[in-house]
Amino acid sequence: MKLNKLHNVLLVITLLLLIAGCGDKIELDDELNRVVPAAEKYLSEEPVTVTAFSCDRSTGGIHDYYSEGDYWWPDPQNHDGPYIRKDGLTNPDNFNAHREAMRKLSVMVPALVAAYKITGDKKFADHAIKHLKAWFVNPDTKMNSNLLFAQAIKGRVTGRGIGIIDTIHLVEVVQAIIVLEHLKAIDPEDLAALKEWYSDYLSWMTTHEFGHAERDNGNNHSTCWAMQAAMFAKFTENKDILKYVRDFYKNTLLPGQMAEDGSFPKELSRTKPYGYSLFNFDAMAMVCQISSTHEENLWEFTLEDGRGMKKATEFIYPFIKDKTTWPFTKDVMYWDQWPVRFNSLLFAYEQFGEEKYYELWKTLDADPKTEEVIRNYPIRQPILWIN
Repeated sequence: MKLNKLHNVLLVITLLLLIAGCGDKIELDDELNRVVPAAEKYLSEEPVTVTAFSCDRSTGGIHDYYSEGDYWWPDPQNHDGPYIRKDGLTNPDNFNAHREAMRKLSVMVPALVAAYKITGDKKFADHAIKHLKAWFVNPDTKMNSNLLFAQAIKGRVTGRGIGIIDTIHLVEVVQAIIVLEHLKAIDPEDLAALKEWYSDYLSWMTTHEFGHAERDNGNNHSTCWAMQAAMFAKFTENKDILKYVRDFYKNTLLPGQMAEDGSFPKELSRTKPYGYSLFNFDAMAMVCQISSTHEENLWEFTLEDGRGMKKATEFIYPFIKDKTTWPFTKDVMYWDQWPVRFNSLLFAYEQFGEEKYYELWKTLDADPKTEEVIRNYPIRQPILWIN
């Protein structure tokens, strides 16, 4: 093994041991065996961006991201008229190609960069950068830095603010870029171009009416807006937005969404309460993970009545461990596919020292294959998040 590869492996082992404290170390062999073979497979995958697909229902151009609302269907009483809503029931005939391409990017790039961090083999970093440049730099293939045409509804709207949730899959992509920057594996010119794209997108999602609508939605959409704003602000060194997200978490997200028992009532009222509760817990954990500083740790922040991430973790843990104990309505779709290996459990272990969170995390599926589950599982590579 080359010295730089040995150095990186030893570095990862050291960091993982630090997370695990004095107890059993995180099983690095499992992550090595999981990440590197996947990354090897992705080396043969060429970049595919939004410019590869089009939909005649989109009012945008070839560089514009376009998607359609999941739960909207043709009206059986008026088939050519405006679509109608069926909450929780995904319409398989809606245009989904841009979403699928972005999700594929979000699976491949973090895995490639994680493999580079473990092995030090530059081929993984170079291939990740090839994808990043295609999506965000190359003028022929890059995506425009807005979501004006996301989650459209036939016969109703050409785009909606809640479409911003589609780019949760760029959060771990950005963390991968940060790792490349830290390891000095990316050309400064490419890095500057990527920061410019994300700075533009962050500006759009924090100033446009769609961004305001998503921020103020009130449920997991607001949480996911905050998660993205924090991640993109961290990457572009926008301290004002990072401070805004910390305040937004303390003053809006936490008091507005979490009950005293740590549950999320707005998710429990949905037709997929289990999946959405897991999803919102994971997204809120990531807001804390991304936004926290040494001086202001959001994981430790609690309201006067005790509401905070510790309470949320205590609430959801038993139902991840044993789904049969779930006392609420079962999800109308994908009940059998949850839970998966949300890394929020690993971060909760790091923060609160409860070994049971880590032990449960180890047993869960890290690489689900169901598209609906992948859609609500944006953080998959813990190695990228170890500082």
